[in-house]
This record gives sequence, C-alpha cells and structure tokens, in this order.
Amino acid sequence: MLAKVGLLKASELRAIVGALERIESEIEQGRFKFDIADEDIHLAIERRLIALIGEPGRKLHTGRSRNDQIALDMRLYLRDEIAGVIALVAGLRATLIRLARRHVATIMPGYTHLQRAQPVTFAHHLLAYVEMLGRDRERFVQAAARTAVMPLGAGALAGTTLPLDRRMVARGLGFKAVTANSIDAVSDRDFVVDFLSAAALTQVHLSRMSEEIILWTSTEFGFAALPDEFSTGSSMMPQKKNPDLLELIRGKTGRVIGDLVAMLTVLKGLPLAYNSDLQEDKERVFDALDALKPALDLFAKLWTALRFDAKRMRASAGGFALATDLAEYLVGRGTPFRQAHEIVGAIVRETTEAGRTLEDLSIAELRQHSSAFGADAIAMLRAENSVARRTIEGGPAPSTVKRRLKELGGR
Repeated sequence: MLAKVGLLKASELRAIVGALERIESEIEQGRFKFDIADEDIHLAIERRLIALIGEPGRKLHTGRSRNDQIALDMRLYLRDEIAGVIALVAGLRATLIRLARRHVATIMPGYTHLQRAQPVTFAHHLLAYVEMLGRDRERFVQAAARTAVMPLGAGALAGTTLPLDRRMVARGLGFKAVTANSIDAVSDRDFVVDFLSAAALTQVHLSRMSEEIILWTSTEFGFAALPDEFSTGSSMMPQKKNPDLLELIRGKTGRVIGDLVAMLTVLKGLPLAYNSDLQEDKERVFDALDALKPALDLFAKLWTALRFDAKRMRASAGGFALATDLAEYLVGRGTPFRQAHEIVGAIVRETTEAGRTLEDLSIAELRQHSSAFGADAIAMLRAENSVARRTIEGGPAPSTVKRRLKELGGR
C-alpha cells in the first residue's frame, strides 16, 4: 500500500517484503534474537529489518503507530481464534444431535429444583443443550463480525496527513470494513469484551453440563457410567472413580467469568484514547481461550464415550412424576385446573402415606377422589404415554423431537 501511494520505491518494497519474510522464518524457527530494549514486538521486528536492509527498513513504520498496530494485531488474532471456537461449538453440538437421534424414545425424569418433576425423553434433554450451544454460536458469530473491522491508519489517535489507502489494506487483510473514528479505533476493546462475554456464557453452559453428568454418574442417580479415560481414581479408596475432568471444567468457569469482569474493570475508568492499561486485554483473552477450547473439545469426546443406563432412567421417571398428567386429565374433562391440582395433591398425599406410587392405583381408587376419572385414566399413569402426549411445539414427545431433529439436520 505504501508503494502504491508513492511512499515507497519499488526497490524498497521488494527489500522490505523479502526481509520481513526472512524475519518471519527466523521467528518460526526460534532463531530470532529478542532484546528487552526493543520494548515490544513491533520495534523488535523494525530493528531487525533495519539491520538486514538498512535505510529502507526505517520506512516500515510510515503512517503507523503502535497504538493502531496492536489494535490490528488483536483483531487479527481474535478473528482466527473465534473461528476456531465456532468450529468447536459446532462439533460439540453435532455430537449431541447424533446422540439425541439414538435416544428419541429413551424415557428419563425431568427435574426442577433437582427434584423429579415430569417424564421427558433423553433426546429432549440433550436438545436443551443443543439450543444453548446454538445461542453460543450466534454470539461468537456476532463477536467475530464486530472484530473484523480494520483499525490500521488511525495512527496514535488522529490518523495521518499521509495519503494512505486504508481500504486497500483492509482488503489485503481480509476485513470488510474499516474503523470510522481514529480515536475509537485505538481505544476500542469492545470486541474483546464481546468475545469474553460469549466465552464466559459458553463456559457456564459447559459447567452446567458438567454438573449434570457428575450427578448422573453418581451411585444415587446411576444414569450413566463414567469412562476410565475421563476419570481418576482415589489415592486412598480403591473403589472410587472421580469425575475430575468435569470438576476442572466446572472450576475453570470462574476463571473465564473473571476474565470478562477483569476486562470490563480495565475499561470502566479509561479516558480516550489509548492507555497502556489496554495491554491487559491479551492475558484475559489468552486465559479464556486456554480454558474454553479444550473444554469444548473434550466434551465432544466425553459424550461419545459415556454409556447410559436407559432402564435406570426409565425406572426413575414414573411414580409421582405423573401427577401433573392426572391433573391435566381432569382439566380435559371440565374440572378447573386449581380444583384438579387439589384433587391430585390429595391423591399424592394419601398414596405417599400408604407407601405406594401413583402407578399402583386402580380406577376405583382414583374415582374415590373424583367421578371425572374414567377407565382411560390408568393410561395416564405410564411415563411413555405421558411423554407421547406432550406434542406441543417445543415439547418432549418423540414425534416433536423427531421434527426438531429434522430441522437441525447435521448442525
């Protein structure tokens, strides 16, 4: 670009590009000698460039400042990293979709307040995470779009009097837009916050996922068995199989949330334009990526390796989890919902005190509480029937889940 606008001769351009390619090779091969006196990577490269080609190397910094250079570097780096994160999110999401296809008819209890609530299908439960990850992907795509804006040419804060062609540089670097305000260009780290916010929420989703698998693989739940390669033993208790990987992912969530809060705290007191406080952005981004990327990759492998106990899931999905079905049965026969709720509540209390479950009841016993119960009410006391009837859009019925899986395709 400098050559195109007449600020470099053709011979100088060739010398600079050739020397920069040599410097790149030296860095990649570990032969580049860094000197702390150079202050930063930009001056280190410029020093080496001048040593290699002399006077033309002094023209490299024409129209540039370290302020707009580092803003550009951060955008280039994050643009590539976000693309990688999006691919990892997509991979985990695809894994969950494949698993859901195999468990459309697998019945399990759904929970509220960590108490058994109503029966659902395992596929429906898995698709809840698919929805979460879909929103995560959207946020990263949006963050990527706001990152892909080219700041070079803003200089220290006020641009330059030189006839630079910013659009040419943007095209060469693969950016579709350039920054519209030179002050904002060098001081803006909103795009870093966008990434960290998306990363923190994604990590929160992975933490929730970790907690559920930890519960499911406990003896108390027994819904799944933890593979040896994703667990550790106890140094004292030979029978233990600990979900350390999941606990570490859950624990690192605090780090990623902390990275977001730290970056916001850096920004909240800064006047315009550039301030050295902004150097904190890199540590926050590096740390978040170091936690998030391995977690996404490992989760895709873990879901594939887990072995689920469908019988144990089904056995936990009946009993009092079917109480709402009985209440809705009465509503369907004209009983006001609040009255139906009270009737079924009385049935639950009476059955509990007798040490029985709803599935043990006969029609005669149900009719003692309401004459609205017909012979078909017994069908309400099977988890499979309960789930199959929940065909409302977004519901857990196998027919509804199949439609959603068809909409998702391989995504």
